[in-house]
Amino acid sequence: MTRRVFFSFHFANDFWRTQQVRNINSLEGQKLCSSNDWEEVKRKGKESIKKWIDDQMHGKSCVVILVGAETANRPWVIHEISKGWNDKRAVLGIRIDKLLDSSGRPSVAGPNPFSKVTFTGSARSLSEVAPLKVPTGTDSKAAYASIANNIEGWIEEAIRIRANS
Repeated sequence: MTRRVFFSFHFANDFWRTQQVRNINSLEGQKLCSSNDWEEVKRKGKESIKKWIDDQMHGKSCVVILVGAETANRPWVIHEISKGWNDKRAVLGIRIDKLLDSSGRPSVAGPNPFSKVTFTGSARSLSEVAPLKVPTGTDSKAAYASIANNIEGWIEEAIRIRANS
């Protein structure tokens, strides 16, 4: 069964890496903005960005955060995580630092973005509940294969976790 997912990531740093994950045929994600389209959305302000996120998340069962070196520091990624969870969607993080960028370089593993999201009225963070998957393998090809072979199961696990939370 093809799951409809919303991809969240740091556009400037990780767009190339995220395209690799989006090309896995078992997923249907939102149409990604080009850099020009994204600049147009941002130029219209915060409400425009929120509306774009709302529109793109509509009908999706899981928010998949593709975690690179600086993903956890991106305010809109944190917003997308919070919105997804609060709207009863599953959330799943997948580290993509081993995947190569457009220059053929891997990155470094960044902080867990789920640790930046806390439950209302609590010191507990979403990192205690939401899975952050680390692909196996030591190089880009092995990490990609790990993601391709496991992403469907990871998404189903995240959906079960959300249903039981």
